[in-house]
Amino acid sequence: MSGPEVPEGTAPAAPAAPVLRVVNPDATPEEIAALVAVLSSLGTGAPAPKRPVSAWSAPERAARRALSPGLGGWRASGLPR
Repeated sequence: MSGPEVPEGTAPAAPAAPVLRVVNPDATPEEIAALVAVLSSLGTGAPAPKRPVSAWSAPERAARRALSPGLGGWRASGLPR
């Protein structure tokens, strides 16, 4: 295969513009590879999405609340708020 198949009657997408341009003609392939490795290790800059905290492991669960006397009070004391 020569590449991704394009349906007939549509033009293939144009390649994206280069993000990095080498200005120094004396740059060796090793120097360019090192530069690309450093820039790619920087990441996108977007923070990682936070995972939702379970009600059972939430830190505010350690704080005690008022007791619930009466019918179903024992069961209500163990349920998440």
